Amino acid sequence: MGPLNYAALSTEQSHPRSKNLDRLTPLQIVRLMTRADRQVLRSIAQAQARIAWAIRLIVSQLRKGGRLFFMGAGTSGRLGVIEAAECPPTFNTSPSLVQAVMAGGPTAVFRSKEGAEDSEKEAVAACRRVGVRSNDVVVGIAASGVTPFVGAALRYARGRKARTVLLTCNPNSPARVAHVTIALRTGPEILTGSTRLKAGTACKMVLNMLTTASMVQLGKVYGNRMVDLQPKSRKLVERGIRLIRELGHVEETEARGLLKESSGHVKMAIVMARKQLPYAAASALLKRKKGFLKDVL
Repeated sequence: MGPLNYAALSTEQSHPRSKNLDRLTPLQIVRLMTRADRQVLRSIAQAQARIAWAIRLIVSQLRKGGRLFFMGAGTSGRLGVIEAAECPPTFNTSPSLVQAVMAGGPTAVFRSKEGAEDSEKEAVAACRRVGVRSNDVVVGIAASGVTPFVGAALRYARGRKARTVLLTCNPNSPARVAHVTIALRTGPEILTGSTRLKAGTACKMVLNMLTTASMVQLGKVYGNRMVDLQPKSRKLVERGIRLIRELGHVEETEARGLLKESSGHVKMAIVMARKQLPYAAASALLKRKKGFLKDVL
């Protein structure tokens, strides 16, 4: 295969409405960006079936004891880091269940290492380091769809029989790169080539969908309530107590006591309250129902 024609990528094209960007007032720039960002929602709407397919794949693998990995470079990699970091406090997952691998390593999260995206060897080394295996899902995030780091990670993962997803803003990305390709048609950026803009926003929204919908399917949510949160700040402690009061049908004093008795496990405290069970019995009941609070109540 010959050298890539980067100029032909949709993410490298010039936006027809922003040719005079450097002459616009702040308000005009805001209006231009607002108008351009409408394409984000349209692109996601067009990809809904693919996104849902990826969610089903993730849920299936996690139920088998697999893990979810986000692999990316630059902005794409940082979006994966954010998504992985938010899962433990939101859904009380183990830090090992959802992980992010950033081209250039952890320091690249804070200081750009743009050349790292071209290293296929680093991608393979990173996959080996985290031990990608057959039950896992590797989501490669690449706005351009041609990032060597991401491509190598996906190839390695497939070689290990893991399931793979490519999230890109290049509608011409090869379909065979991953088991599921989510190609968003976000189009050119108003600042040519700056994929931290529309492309980054679109990818962040899809990542939100992948994790949130997957965790809902895995019983981490009751109704629209975050019952598996980790109450490790004042705000989250108070939210946990409200959940125990409202869903456990108890007064605040008892809710606080149950939260302490359950070692901060809000969902467990709700079961203890509603079923009037001690911790061990509530834990066993939740386990039998595979963590689904709706099935317990």
